[in-house]
Amino acid sequence: MPSHGYTLQGISNPDADAVKILKEALPFVQSGKSLPLEVKKLKARTPEMERSGAYILDISKKKITIEIVDDRSLFYAAQTLKQLVGYNEAGKRTLPLCTITDYPDVLHRGTVEGFYGTPWSHDDRISQLRFYGQFKMNTYIYGPKDDPFHSASWREPYPADQAKQIKELTTEAARNKVDFVWAIHPGQDIKWNATDSNNVITKFEQMYDLGVRAFAVFFDDISGEGTNAAKQAGLMNFIQKEFIEKKSDIQPLIMCPTEYNRSWARTDYLDILGEQLHPAIHIMWTGNRVVDDITLEGLEWVNKRIRRPAYIWWNFPVSDYCQDHLLMGPAYGLDTQAAGTMTGFVSNPMEYAEASKVAIFGVGMYTWNIENYDPTQAWKDACDFIMPEASMAFRIFCEHNCDPGPNGHQYRREESANYVAPIQTFLAGYKKNTFPEQSANLLGTLFAQITASPSMIYSQSPNKRLIEQINPWLIQFEFLGKAGTSALHMAHAWYEKDRSYTWQRYLETSALLDSMKLINRTLNQKAQPKGVKVGSKVLHPFIVDLYLQTGRNLLS
Repeated sequence: MPSHGYTLQGISNPDADAVKILKEALPFVQSGKSLPLEVKKLKARTPEMERSGAYILDISKKKITIEIVDDRSLFYAAQTLKQLVGYNEAGKRTLPLCTITDYPDVLHRGTVEGFYGTPWSHDDRISQLRFYGQFKMNTYIYGPKDDPFHSASWREPYPADQAKQIKELTTEAARNKVDFVWAIHPGQDIKWNATDSNNVITKFEQMYDLGVRAFAVFFDDISGEGTNAAKQAGLMNFIQKEFIEKKSDIQPLIMCPTEYNRSWARTDYLDILGEQLHPAIHIMWTGNRVVDDITLEGLEWVNKRIRRPAYIWWNFPVSDYCQDHLLMGPAYGLDTQAAGTMTGFVSNPMEYAEASKVAIFGVGMYTWNIENYDPTQAWKDACDFIMPEASMAFRIFCEHNCDPGPNGHQYRREESANYVAPIQTFLAGYKKNTFPEQSANLLGTLFAQITASPSMIYSQSPNKRLIEQINPWLIQFEFLGKAGTSALHMAHAWYEKDRSYTWQRYLETSALLDSMKLINRTLNQKAQPKGVKVGSKVLHPFIVDLYLQTGRNLLS
């Protein structure tokens, strides 16, 4: 890294937000001795390098060159450059000499705030938009089910205070190169007539005046006349002609269909959309079921029906069907052979915006580079980024809060995966009156780490909003660790034939399990289902098994 700094050269009026990031990362000088940082238009040799956001970053000893397609390209190159800056032992900035050729695999990447329950706060959304900018996601779809002006009162304009917030969000989104997509959900009471068609346009015009430049129409989770595919296609085509095509600065229109997954697609609904819907309009899709993995085979199936690549609405880590759990595990179940089969991919998150960033980070990695996506590595990197001050404690917390529990969607996730075999070994041995030492030591270390993790997170992480969101689960998690530790001591005492100490530990384990039941009955009581579950797939059942087995031993 030169001590004398860089001067910006090349194209006139480079994106100000990108230049700000470059100046945070590198020393710049107005005059005198310097090296050039040249920004120039990218001459693409492949279709991939024509995509919005594609760039080539070349760092040599004599200069830095950034070749770009658009403002988004420079913004992303600047983010990459910022990540490459290191520091040597003397505290001086360093940069590796390299050439990076980079482009997204999916054109539209990000999230849809489309869950049932408490919508994100204004500050949550601002934080999300900045997070997307950092990790090259470019889409945020605003569609919280509990916003009446999105759904039940869709014909009415937003009150002044809410309109002001939306304007602020569109400004922040633009600053981070994110398309703020405002969605309307009119299907429950829409009349298929000219008046209501014009009502949608009027509402869109109001949103346009607030700075919105991307729009969606949701027909999900409705019944009755609003579900008519031909009528829906007619309205969408009307919006395309009378609104989208009359503006020069609007992103392609997005539609969420009523039959939005394969298990519900039992009519000719999708075929009608495929035939009648304007080809520029995107159609959203959740996979083979409402909540499911995304497979190449499933994408090929729907793409034939809708006659265009699908726009994926992935229902993960959304937890509105399992509100007693947090879904903090890796974003896996995404086909790494699916590049080129979708135009968009958005994650539907939890109502806990900060906690959702663990999974959203993975979605960002997947949609940028599908073939090389490693969900476990992305999850580790996410934990390190979101809580660098206590990353191991946070990783331990996340690792044992992954599974939604039994649910109507039959969607389950791996949880505590590294401990399934040691637990089976330990229980099998203990039931035969042995004490498998190796498994016991491994589990003892784990429960000690679990007990210590919440206090480390509380004391070391400055992310107060994240702690506020996951606090009930942190409280429960500490009890899980203490109960596990006590249960192992109880089992060891029984193996050592110390009946008195076994009883002491048995009663202690019983009290800790009762404390967990009390938390489950008193915290998070507005949830469906209510309560607070942690380690519910592997660790908690193990502690209960050990407790019950020892109880049988004591009474035998």
